Amino acid sequence: MNNQYIRVRSIDAFRAVTMFLMIFVNDLEDVPNTPLWIKHAGDNVDALGLADVIFPAFLFIVGLSIPFAFQNRENSGRGVPLRIVTRSLALMLIGFFHANMETYDDLNTLLPKPVWESCVTISFFLIFLDYRAVSVSTRNLLRGVGVVLLTTMSILYRSNDPNHWVWLHFSWWGILGLIGWSYLFCALIYHYSKGVLWIQVAAWIVFLLINIDFHFGWLEFIMSWKSYIWLAGNGAMQAFTMAGIVVSVMYMRLMKSGELNLLWPGIILLALILGNLGFIVRYIGGISKARDTPSWVLICTSISLVAYMAFLFLVDVKQKYNWFNFIKPAGTNTFTCYIIPFIFYPIYGMTDFGYPQYLSEGTGGLIKCLVFSFAMIWVAGLLDRINIRLKI
Repeated sequence: MNNQYIRVRSIDAFRAVTMFLMIFVNDLEDVPNTPLWIKHAGDNVDALGLADVIFPAFLFIVGLSIPFAFQNRENSGRGVPLRIVTRSLALMLIGFFHANMETYDDLNTLLPKPVWESCVTISFFLIFLDYRAVSVSTRNLLRGVGVVLLTTMSILYRSNDPNHWVWLHFSWWGILGLIGWSYLFCALIYHYSKGVLWIQVAAWIVFLLINIDFHFGWLEFIMSWKSYIWLAGNGAMQAFTMAGIVVSVMYMRLMKSGELNLLWPGIILLALILGNLGFIVRYIGGISKARDTPSWVLICTSISLVAYMAFLFLVDVKQKYNWFNFIKPAGTNTFTCYIIPFIFYPIYGMTDFGYPQYLSEGTGGLIKCLVFSFAMIWVAGLLDRINIRLKI
């Protein structure tokens, strides 16, 4: 590697496609008469939909990115541990507010829900914008405005949850919060273990075992110390991220030794083993994203491994990165892409505009959601051109 950061374009392409699909399935969730296999499977259904695979893939990509990103940061002389903590806390904060949006009391709060959501999202932009192109005084002023706006929205918030009707409360961490917790644990493990491969593999196996034990109670020795570690879950999210770290560490080591061709059979074999294990344990606990079952973890990890090998072949071997240029901002400006819909939806909610019936269900609904996903990514690209991008 010659102490030089190498940007792996296959990870960018994988991330771009995954973010595009994440926006798509989120928008499609409430569209009737669309194929069930695209959406999330029901909470108590032993099934796997396309939407159930996307979040695990994103967590896997978070893990893929960690070794390369940390190498770049360490080579530039910047501190890593503080960056890990601040980034994780930022994700948890945003996820916490997103979770509270679900129980906003539109009848008994001063502001209508779309206005409150818009103000919260604008505050996130003001706080987390990349301010490298502006002066320190301007940056501090805008961030200060963002903090005041977010604080004001927090004070005004009321919940329709009868148990927490007064103020913001914890229900779950939200998607970004779960990513933050997973990133915190896995990034710290990678950093303090100095990227040693066997430690990454061991950590991955431990998280898998914790997830298995949470559901089946087979490994009583884990339960004796598990209560001392707060995983913000049952190990599933961290297992996905550690799997990505393991793959990237293998990639970096094999690249350095000139034996990258060995990665292919190793990853494919690992994917086959995990996939088969997933179907075996499915007979015991079923496959369910809603319940984070071991079968879901193992099968989705297997799918992510195979998917990344496909992107690695297309982008890094065949040099087809230009195939993904039309959604490139989703791979390089991912956080902005994810947040932009939280501005669009409230604005749309404040208007009387409605879709034609054809675009509200069935095939028309699918087309509408695809166009919407492209639009959000293109907006992120336009904002990036004028140096408006979120960075945490």
